Amino acid sequence: MHPTSLTALIDEQLGTARTAAGGRSAHTVYGGHTRTLRQTLITLLAGQRLDEHENPGEATIHVLAGRVRLITADESCDVAPGDLLEVPDTRHALEALDDATVLLTVAMPR
Repeated sequence: MHPTSLTALIDEQLGTARTAAGGRSAHTVYGGHTRTLRQTLITLLAGQRLDEHENPGEATIHVLAGRVRLITADESCDVAPGDLLEVPDTRHALEALDDATVLLTVAMPR
């Protein structure tokens, strides 16, 4: 067993996002393409977004820092630190209202 410090990863990924041309960064914390479960730490600087995309499977976002807005064609939802939100099974986008970090958890269909 080897614990992962999400606090340290948040700081690291925020630094990466600040130097990236797109103002964002991502780091797979657990799993990957060969596993059913995947957890990815995503950091977006304020005003940056992940453009509209499909939901690859059952998914949640847990906001660890900052605030984000999840947007679908029909609605949007603002989420803050400590909030857990089920990602709808439809095309959606994610926008950072502040410098923000979320933990995306996805169960990929096999």
